[in-house]
Amino acid sequence: MEATARIWSRTALSAVRTVLAWAGVAVLPLLWALAPVVATSGGGVGVMGWWLPERYLVPLLIVALPAALLRRRPLTGLGLMLLGATMTSATVHAGDHGYHSILFNVQFLAVDAALGVVAANRSRRVSGLAAVVVLVTQLLVPFVNGKVEGADQAPLSVLTVVTAWMVGNSMRTRRDHAAALRAHAAAEAVTAERLRIARELHDMVAHSIGVIAIQAGVGARVIDTQPAQARAALATIEATSRDTLAELRRTLGALRRGAGEAASLDPTPGLADLDRLVAAAADAGVRVELRRYGDRPVPPEVGLAAFRIVQEGLTNVVRHAGVDACRVTVSCADEVTVEVIDDGRGGSVGGEGHGLIGMRERALALGGDFRAGPRPESGFRVTARLPVRTPIDGDRPSGGAQPADDDRPAGGDQPTDGDRPVGGDQLGAVVRP
Repeated sequence: MEATARIWSRTALSAVRTVLAWAGVAVLPLLWALAPVVATSGGGVGVMGWWLPERYLVPLLIVALPAALLRRRPLTGLGLMLLGATMTSATVHAGDHGYHSILFNVQFLAVDAALGVVAANRSRRVSGLAAVVVLVTQLLVPFVNGKVEGADQAPLSVLTVVTAWMVGNSMRTRRDHAAALRAHAAAEAVTAERLRIARELHDMVAHSIGVIAIQAGVGARVIDTQPAQARAALATIEATSRDTLAELRRTLGALRRGAGEAASLDPTPGLADLDRLVAAAADAGVRVELRRYGDRPVPPEVGLAAFRIVQEGLTNVVRHAGVDACRVTVSCADEVTVEVIDDGRGGSVGGEGHGLIGMRERALALGGDFRAGPRPESGFRVTARLPVRTPIDGDRPSGGAQPADDDRPAGGDQPTDGDRPVGGDQLGAVVRP
């Protein structure tokens, strides 16, 4: 009810404004007829202690009343104001030169202000044509009247018309530029959100489908000779599918959630879930040596990015490396450092896949760094550095995925194999013949 009342109130107010504006236009012919009559009148109107002589009040009303149309119909309002000022200068001949000069300046200053409104609300072509018409009229009217010095008024007329048009056009340009910036920002936000969703879906689905495909192949080959092994493969496929469906439901639920709805209580994957990736890679036939250094708590977004980078790195090992073992190193200190190394076929950084692109975007979005490339001896290495603190302007690196130079651990001086890791070393068992 309140919303309906507000709508009706706004509609009624708009209607009243429109009626009053056109009522003022309707009395213009009467004011044009009165202007020559009151030019020598000594009468006037007293308003709040001010005395307004009739010979100035009527010409001012001639240009003031059409100004009410400038908000919705700026060209119509400007045309009526210009016509009123021209009619007044052409028909009023009584009075001295000073009186006519004052009327001319006041009326056409109002017309120039209306020209600025037109320039602020219409295209440059339309407002430019209107400015030419206003300027030509102002230059010719003094010669029609005869009591206004045209040569003296010409420089002032040119200055006021050009200034009014430039100010109005500048306001329109700034407004259009601001609108373009808002539209560009909105488009960038939509694109960034689409890329984020694409990364999440790619990381979830690609890893799971790789595991399912391998297990399905194993099951198909041994179903007749080793039923127990086939049942284990089917169980792995079922578990992987259920986990993937749960993550998909959580992601899609977040996308469908309204602004006032509560967020899902399902935990976001993080560094604590790396064991699950190790087990999944083992189910796919790749033994993963997981090394953890440091136990510093990290923000959820950093933990999720590290989890997804490890997930995508293991997916690439399973699908492309052609090896049965790899090493994952995770270090949590001033930054989270993730490294995935294998001794497989290696290969170039390029290609049509989106895995490396997604990992790089995740790292850069958090102000970190990402490198990926073949190792000099053999295999492939993926390295990501994710700062734990919030990045400030200028901290974000501009580099992308770059080939690794050597096999040095990604986090600087890391403990060697003989050092005792803080979080303990974990090995994924191989679950295949």
